[in-house]
Amino acid sequence: MEPEKFTAKAGNETIKTIFDRRAVRQYGQQMIDDDLLDQILDAGRMAPSAMNRQPWKFYIVTHRDTINAFSKAIARVVPKIFLKMALKHPVKSIKTLLHSSSQLAKTGEDHIFHGAPVVIFISSPADNEWAGLETGMCAQNMMLAAHSLGLGSCPIGLARYIDQTPLYHQLEVPAAEKVQLAVTFGYGAETPPIQPRAKHTAIFIDRMECC
Repeated sequence: MEPEKFTAKAGNETIKTIFDRRAVRQYGQQMIDDDLLDQILDAGRMAPSAMNRQPWKFYIVTHRDTINAFSKAIARVVPKIFLKMALKHPVKSIKTLLHSSSQLAKTGEDHIFHGAPVVIFISSPADNEWAGLETGMCAQNMMLAAHSLGLGSCPIGLARYIDQTPLYHQLEVPAAEKVQLAVTFGYGAETPPIQPRAKHTAIFIDRMECC
């Protein structure tokens, strides 16, 4: 079944924000005001978590030289990491390798963070089995909040490999924590089109008729 294109119904701003948000990979260099950044962080803090443990921590990087250095360091270690993965799970790793190769082949200094003026690394306790799920919900809250404030964002899964680089100590992440991902934020310099979504993925096990 082919994926479908669909749009949000008018009148609900929350649904509209969800439908309109895109992953932005081109940014202007204007810095985000502290007030807007605080709103984005607060939106992340409002994400649900088991027993309200709020496992996330935010490590915020805004200096261009630091972002570029982190980007280059991650870009250097990623091929080695995926080569090891491919040797263990060759078929499973093909898509990941192709996607990562296309990203690392881009021109410019910042292959990983797309030139964004703000990068937020999100960590969680390394021994919390639910932390990855909870930080994902936290990141989604932040990206939706950013879009509603006129900003672009993009989740960066490769950022988790910052701990494999010689620069990891600069984040000052405690040994008991693990970086789950990073999210870039800034004023978008592109408007990506909506991609088709599959609607056949909803499977009703026992559907009751309404009215």
